[in-house]
Amino acid sequence: MIRLLLVEDEDRLVESLTQGLRTTDIEVVSARTGREGLRMALEDDFDIMVLDIGLPDQEGFTVLRKLRANGSDLPVIILTARTSAEDTVRGLERGADDYMAKPFSFAELVARIRLRARAPQDGTSAEVPTIEVGRCELDPLTRTLTCGGLDIPLSPREFQLAQLLMQRRGDVVTRAEALHEVWGGAAKDNVLDVYIRYLRTHLGSDAIETVRGVGYRFVG
Repeated sequence: MIRLLLVEDEDRLVESLTQGLRTTDIEVVSARTGREGLRMALEDDFDIMVLDIGLPDQEGFTVLRKLRANGSDLPVIILTARTSAEDTVRGLERGADDYMAKPFSFAELVARIRLRARAPQDGTSAEVPTIEVGRCELDPLTRTLTCGGLDIPLSPREFQLAQLLMQRRGDVVTRAEALHEVWGGAAKDNVLDVYIRYLRTHLGSDAIETVRGVGYRFVG
């Protein structure tokens, strides 16, 4: 069962989502303010958070920033009526894993929750091989990237994109594939360019090759 933290102040929406999600074997715990939601996310054990932006005490963006600043990698889906490209980029840059606009499809929300939620812990651990390309080595288990013996600090979203590119080991990842795999198809096209630029800042300008009209290739 997926354990979900819903941070939303609209009572009717909280009630309907709580009832609806429980029929899909998703347990819902709710918080009405950003402060309460942040505290619960840091102190309790959840598989995913669904976070509203327009909270009464502080913006959801602030909650997200504080969550990541405290070292939490809890997956976060932003659920909001604010749908401008600027807000989308702002949310994703602060570490959100997905972004859904209100009104939304309940079935789509469930699908995205299942896609983004942490894998349930059953006491077993599968061996996850490291990925090596050139002088770079990525460990999916510890979520670390080293290049030439140096640790490369990456945000959760940057790590996901680097992992996707390195998994292909020199093959081209199309723009459509990257947007789908890393952002669930929820991001604007230019968001990918922003994050490629971030990775090049960390790794060097020629670490990721642009294949014009197609996508990107990781060359290390």
